[in-house]
Amino acid sequence: MSATANTTAQALSGTGVSASTVHANLTASGLVAHAMRRGEGTLSADGAFIGITGQHTGRSVQDKFVADDPEVTNEIWWGKVNQKLEPAKFDRFTDRVRSYLGSQPELFTEDLYAGADPTHRIKVRLVTTNAWHALFARNMFIRPPAEELAGFQPDYVILHAPEMEADPATDGGRPNSTTLIALSFAKKVICIAGTSYAGEIKKSIFTVMNWILPAKGVLPMHCSANVGKAGDTALFFGLSGTGKTTLSSDPERALIGDDEHGWSDKGVFNFEGGCYAKVIKLSREAEPQIWDASHRFGTVLENVVSDARGQLDLEDNRYTENTRSCYPIEFIPNTVPSGMADVPKNVVMLTADAFGVLPPIARLSAAQAMYHFLSGYTARVAGTEKGLGKEPQATFSTCFGAPFLPRHPEVYGKMLAELIDRHGAQVWLVNTGWTGGAYGTGHRMSIKHTRALLRAALDGTLAGGEFETEPFFGLQIPKSVPGVPSEVLNPRNAWADGAAYDRTARDLQGRFEKNFETFAGAVDESVKAAAIKAAA
Repeated sequence: MSATANTTAQALSGTGVSASTVHANLTASGLVAHAMRRGEGTLSADGAFIGITGQHTGRSVQDKFVADDPEVTNEIWWGKVNQKLEPAKFDRFTDRVRSYLGSQPELFTEDLYAGADPTHRIKVRLVTTNAWHALFARNMFIRPPAEELAGFQPDYVILHAPEMEADPATDGGRPNSTTLIALSFAKKVICIAGTSYAGEIKKSIFTVMNWILPAKGVLPMHCSANVGKAGDTALFFGLSGTGKTTLSSDPERALIGDDEHGWSDKGVFNFEGGCYAKVIKLSREAEPQIWDASHRFGTVLENVVSDARGQLDLEDNRYTENTRSCYPIEFIPNTVPSGMADVPKNVVMLTADAFGVLPPIARLSAAQAMYHFLSGYTARVAGTEKGLGKEPQATFSTCFGAPFLPRHPEVYGKMLAELIDRHGAQVWLVNTGWTGGAYGTGHRMSIKHTRALLRAALDGTLAGGEFETEPFFGLQIPKSVPGVPSEVLNPRNAWADGAAYDRTARDLQGRFEKNFETFAGAVDESVKAAAIKAAA
């Protein structure tokens, strides 16, 4: 409902913002109505809201800063990921954002949860100038029942001012940038200014969960998760574009969530109440669940192209390759309503290998799992982050989520190793990238083959088969898998020129070795041995 004079104070409680007109906790229909009234975007022929984000079509990672509060400074992984912002400048910036929001003719607030497990969830209040951003947050996070909204007091507040320009001289952000995403763990406030890309809202809270949960003995993870009919939980780690959303949306398995989860000794739980799927070149045949969810009222489509009749063109990348669809998880037909499940039986680490070296699937030892988790190798896909070129770039993002880790990577790596050991999970490395050659020469892995490999891994068929050890990384590759040609399984056999494969594999080895130097002093001997094998 829209807040009247006597409820505005409650709608803005804990935010430090004062305003006269506040639309608080509107439903999807109310938010879409306001968004259309305000000219914030258009509707597709199926009723999905289409928002165009302007110059920012991905996360502005260089504009993310963390307040260097004395209470937390010794525990933060400072550097390129977590750039320091003086507490006084954070305070000035926050005051400017609050003043800006308070000067607007109307605001939208949403009260939401992050974390399906009540033991570990946090309360989040978003204050924004745009109805469609409020709808994005409502789709993305967990929506409390109406009876739990009365007296709602947030643990964390997001002050969202996308049209406001930051001032580097005053606010302390990046020189010559009018964009600033600033977070204070001590004050429990996030300020976002100068970017309309909605993913900043989602990922700011993921960063918060990555801060809070390790101290509670819970591993926060950049992964999707689903569960089979036998109750077997599977996790899918990976960066954007590697297949987390696609591969976890399996009609034969119930979806827990598509991107962010926690793993405790009790089990796995989703942080969110929605999905944020990439939809560039989305195929109804290959991804029917995501397709259907993207073609209905209540969904938010970000930077997706449509014609005058509202018909979508998912092939068109005129705005970005990073086109997105944000929808409540219940838009997927087969989900886990509680967002919680048992501890995982299988852990899958996804990579999009642009070099065409890694096998489509390999079984990892516990030491190799730690090694590849800390390495976080993939190829960043154009458009996921601002400033990337058109070709995929090989990158290492520790824990498959470095931009969202406020603590040192070893904290998360050690927790993963301990959980795998205690619960006996089997770990797999899956390459959804290139085969038969590097990017530009080879071709992308067949999604049909990837799905067949995953089914065999998750139902236990693969573990009982024969494996061979490839010589460059010591990976265990299955010799045969039903429905997958044998020449696909060993990547060297898929190349026309074996010598060229060997050269490329040695080059990738060197990249792994150089990247892992950062962690050499922080891991035990078994992981060091896995690293040495990979670099041999």
